[in-house]
Amino acid sequence: MNAHDFDLFVIGGGSGGVRAARMAAQRGARVALAEMQGESGLGGTCVNVGCIPKKLYSYAAHYAESFEESHGFGWEGAAPVLNWGTLKANRAREIARLNSIYGHLLTGVGVEVFDAFARLDGPHAVVLRGAAGSEERRFTAKHILIATGGTPFRPEIDGGEHVIDSNAIFDLEPFPKRLLVVGGGYIACEFASIFNGLGARVTQLYRGEQVLRGFDDEIREFVAKEMGKTGVDLRLNADVAAITRTSEGLQVKLQDGNELQADAVLYATGRVPLTQGLGLETAGVAIGKNGAVLVDERYQTSIPSVYAVGDVTSRVQLTPVALAEAMVVVDQLFGPAAGKPARSMNYDFIPTAVFTHPSIGTVGHSESQARQMFGDVTIFRSEFKALRHTLSGSSERTLMKLVVETATDRVVGLHMVGAEAGEIVQGFAVAMKAGATKAIFDSTIGIHPTAAEEFVTMREPVKAAPAG
Repeated sequence: MNAHDFDLFVIGGGSGGVRAARMAAQRGARVALAEMQGESGLGGTCVNVGCIPKKLYSYAAHYAESFEESHGFGWEGAAPVLNWGTLKANRAREIARLNSIYGHLLTGVGVEVFDAFARLDGPHAVVLRGAAGSEERRFTAKHILIATGGTPFRPEIDGGEHVIDSNAIFDLEPFPKRLLVVGGGYIACEFASIFNGLGARVTQLYRGEQVLRGFDDEIREFVAKEMGKTGVDLRLNADVAAITRTSEGLQVKLQDGNELQADAVLYATGRVPLTQGLGLETAGVAIGKNGAVLVDERYQTSIPSVYAVGDVTSRVQLTPVALAEAMVVVDQLFGPAAGKPARSMNYDFIPTAVFTHPSIGTVGHSESQARQMFGDVTIFRSEFKALRHTLSGSSERTLMKLVVETATDRVVGLHMVGAEAGEIVQGFAVAMKAGATKAIFDSTIGIHPTAAEEFVTMREPVKAAPAG
C-alpha cells in the first residue's frame, strides 16, 4: 500500500513544472500538478504573457519597417495599416492552442491536473483551493516540486493605479498612441522596441546610466543608439514622481520636474519570485532576501522532500534553464531515461537573446567580466551595415564582438546586435560550450554572404590589455 497519494506533486504549470510532471510520469511515477489557470492556461509566463506572445508581437512590429525598406528593392504600393484587434485575436488563438497542447501532454501520460491554487501543509502535504465556494482538498506526496515562476515587480508610486505591467500589455485597449515605458531591463527594452515598431510614440525612462545592466557595456551603448535611431525616446537618469489622469490622458511628472503625456504607462522594472500564499515559510522552506526559494545544487530546499526550479529560485530566469533544471530533479528522484546518464546542470555559456529592434544575441562573458575572471583578454570587433540595408535605405548597423582569453585562446564571450542575432548566436553557443578557441573560429569557413560569417573572419584584435 502506498504511503502517499502521489510520488510527486508539482505546484505550478509553467515550463519547468510541466516538464517535470510529464517526465516523472513517463518514468512510472504517480504525479499531480496544480495550476490555477483562470483566464490563461497551462504554460506559465513564457507561453501566456512572456516569450511566445512577445516574439509574435516582435514579428508584427517588423512589418512596417520591412514595407518601408522594400521600396529600395522595387516594391511599390500603399503603406499597410495595423489592425490591433486582429493581432490580439490571432495571438490569443495561438496561445489557447499551446495551452491545449500542454494539457494533453500531461493527461496523455497520466498526470492528474488540478485547476486550483496550492499551498504546502507540511513536508509531504498540499492543500488545494479551487474557485470561490469550492471546498479545500488535501493530498500527500513523497516529493513536492515548487515551480511557480515569477511575477512583475511594480514599485510604489503616487498614481500607481494608472500603470500596467508586462502581463497586461498584450491586451491593452485601445492601442496606445503614446506609450511610456519605465525600466531598463530586457523586458522594458523589448516592449519599447515592439510598440515603437507597431506605431506608438514611445518614451522610455530608466533611472540608471545605461539600459541592459549586466550585458556587455559596448553592446548596451550600441543597442541604445540603434533604438534611438528607430524612434524610441530613451531618457536615462530619469524616473517617475507621480501620475495623474486627465481628460487628455495620463499626466506623468518626472523626478526632475519635467512632465509628459501618455495614453498608457508600462512598468517593466523587473520580476520577483511568485511565492505569496504558498505557505512555504510556515512549512519551514527557507526563503532568501529577494523572496526566492533557497535550494542546493540538487534543487532541494531546506525541507528534504521539497524541491524548487525555475524563476521561483531566481537563479537564471530563462525558460530553457527551468526545463533543464526540471530534468535534473526528475533524473535524481526517478532515475534517468533508459540508456541515458543522469543529467546535471551547468550554468556556464548559457545563450540568450533580447528581442529589441535590432535584436541582441549573447553567450558567455562580457568584456569587463572576462577581464575580472581571466586577466588578459583579447577583443575582436566588427561593425558594419548589413547587405540588406545597402538597398533598403535603413541606417541600421550590426555589431559583433568576440572576447578571447589570451592565455588559452579560448573564446569566452560572443555578442551580437543585429538582425536574427538569437538565431546566429545559438549555433556558436555549442562551439563555446565545447571549448572552441579563436584558432578554431579562424579555421572555420564562413557562409557568404551572411552576417554570421563575420564571427569567423575577424583577424585583427581591436584591444589587448591586461586586467586593471
